[in-house]
Amino acid sequence: MRILLYTGKGGVGKTSIAAATGIKLAKEGKKVLVMSTDQAHSLADALKAELGFAPTEIIENLYAMEIDVVHESEQAWGEMQGFMKSMITSRAQDGLEVEELLVFPGLEELFALFKILEIYEANAYDVLIVDCAPTGETLSLLKFPEVFGNMVETVLPMKRKMVKVAGPLIQKVTKIPMPKDSLFEEFEVLFDKLERLQQLMLNKDVLSLRLVTTPEKIVIKETKRNFTCLHLYDYNVDAIIINKVYPEEALAGYFNKWVALQADGLREIEESFSEIPIFKLMLQRHELNGIDVLDAVSSFYGDSRPEAIFTRQKIFTIVKDGESQRMDIHLPFTEKEELDIGQNGGELQIAIRNEKRCFALPAQLLGKDIVSAKLENGVLAIYFS
Repeated sequence: MRILLYTGKGGVGKTSIAAATGIKLAKEGKKVLVMSTDQAHSLADALKAELGFAPTEIIENLYAMEIDVVHESEQAWGEMQGFMKSMITSRAQDGLEVEELLVFPGLEELFALFKILEIYEANAYDVLIVDCAPTGETLSLLKFPEVFGNMVETVLPMKRKMVKVAGPLIQKVTKIPMPKDSLFEEFEVLFDKLERLQQLMLNKDVLSLRLVTTPEKIVIKETKRNFTCLHLYDYNVDAIIINKVYPEEALAGYFNKWVALQADGLREIEESFSEIPIFKLMLQRHELNGIDVLDAVSSFYGDSRPEAIFTRQKIFTIVKDGESQRMDIHLPFTEKEELDIGQNGGELQIAIRNEKRCFALPAQLLGKDIVSAKLENGVLAIYFS
């Protein structure tokens, strides 16, 4: 099974691209599910179909659904939801509606990812296509398994021990219910699911991200930033899709000044992402919705098979450099002033702008310390000794 995630700045047309890809694959005989994780759902509008939180058949081989966060919350929380509800309402007035309150910031992204995992493990489709939220929210979604997993692994054993020792006293004084052992067991099941999810997200043979952009400078700039952050988390971006490319005849007269601007934008994308396949979709005379229209525009893939893995990229390599070991980390579009690195024992810490990642050093670097680092041509070289 292949998983294709489409994301990009709001308004670039990622929903239409995702839907068109699904239609193309379905008509080629693949069984496809297109799923929207964007809370401002527009997949139903693109397909001109009524969609819910269960797969709906659109045409032969093509199914679609839009995730309902509250529904996924009820499915994912289990006993934890009941405990949180009792804790919130223990000191509150009757009538408080808490279901929506239980969708804490970040958990909606986690529920969306759990749905991807559930569909993958059920293995009922050849291809899962995910129409993601705009890139800022998508980045939160994609880094959540690692961040939340680390928290659960560190905090859970400590909290369980504290509840056993002090729980009865706290409950007696505060009237707030304490969690039972079964609740911690659910957390352990959750952590196991997170581990499986993280393995899936980093499996370059299964999952690919595709960035949708337009030839405008401000959109290109965001696309570069997002590519860097996705690369930092070692996700495989295997294609760039340029949407809304104006044909020459459309840039005559009043829009003549856009000729040079668009040419500059296209050149910047091609130079910046020279190692990644780039696909172009011309601006259409009509809106991109409806099966026939989306089927027609899916020709932008040319002779390429949309479910193919167009490229695989490695985030880092380790080489011997004199007396030191050198770790080369590929961080394209990164400026030296934006970068901060550190080490905490066997963990490497890298921050780029407002994104930070901590990850375990490979075995050959354990027990060694950072002695120097330099950034050249999008490659961060860190020397260990």
